[in-house]
Amino acid sequence: MMRADHLLRRVAASLIVIAGVLTLTFVITRVLPSDPAQLIAGQRARPEQVAAIRSQLGLDRPLPEQFARYLAGLAHGDLGRSLVTKRRVAEDLGIFLPATLELVLCGFALALIVGIPAGILAGANERGAFDRVTGVAAILGAAAPVFALALLAQQVFFNQLHWLPLNGRLSAEVSLAHPVTFVTGFLLVDTALTGNWVAWRDAIGHLILPALVVAVYPLAIVLRMTRNSMVDVLHQPHITVARAKGLPERIILLRHALRNAILPVLTIAGLMFAYAITGALFVELLFRWPGVGKYVADAIVAKDFPPILAVTLVSTTIFVGVTFTVDVLRAALDPRVTR
Repeated sequence: MMRADHLLRRVAASLIVIAGVLTLTFVITRVLPSDPAQLIAGQRARPEQVAAIRSQLGLDRPLPEQFARYLAGLAHGDLGRSLVTKRRVAEDLGIFLPATLELVLCGFALALIVGIPAGILAGANERGAFDRVTGVAAILGAAAPVFALALLAQQVFFNQLHWLPLNGRLSAEVSLAHPVTFVTGFLLVDTALTGNWVAWRDAIGHLILPALVVAVYPLAIVLRMTRNSMVDVLHQPHITVARAKGLPERIILLRHALRNAILPVLTIAGLMFAYAITGALFVELLFRWPGVGKYVADAIVAKDFPPILAVTLVSTTIFVGVTFTVDVLRAALDPRVTR
């Protein structure tokens, strides 16, 4: 298990990372050549009207004071109010964040379910046909641009085969005929909880293509990392001894090799999950997926700073939380991690 001092160091490092990213993002949004007060007032507003709004928002105060006010609001759970939607950012995130998490979790689960077993088989059959095929596939998957994969998937499965819908999270006709009662914000969960199976099947159809695109890059990396790690472990002396004792290859792979091989895979899997969240931005734009990626992209175009800061904070917190959890799991499997 992770020692208390190591745990405290990791917690402190995580908090420093979150604070650093938040501070940097806040400063950047304030020094950019744009005026949120002018955005709110409109282009035809008189200077005194813009100045009044700037004073109301506190934008005329020194930068350290603005940051202190922002932190005070965060301490009370206030993420600010969008300059465009006029809603509280926390309310917007409550709508858009579950959509992004549902997409990323499904795509990442697919990457692990396919990538780890494929990597184990490739490592166990080093330089075999399966190893060579998966190696080429992993290289292509890691190198292919997300937008190219998305456009190719839409062309094949929507335009050519007519198997899957083009974009969105739910068909308009299904939304009207079978409206969804939102409980958690996760469409698959909510439709199942309420027994709305027509909407559930439609939601699955809309999720498949973007989830596949999200899964490609993490799958390729996890597959190759698992394969390389298995190859290294299978060449170690204790595996040779196990084979000399006549143990079945399946037992050697699952009991003796996989436990050691999975440690570096855990690390890269955590990083890939964090990457999938940030990489989902392009997927959401291309598939018109109503998630955080599209929300922050619209905010960037409109120079709507409160949503940008909030999404940065949430994304960084998720990233740090995932890496921290991976560290704890690695320490539980290998005490040497805490050295």
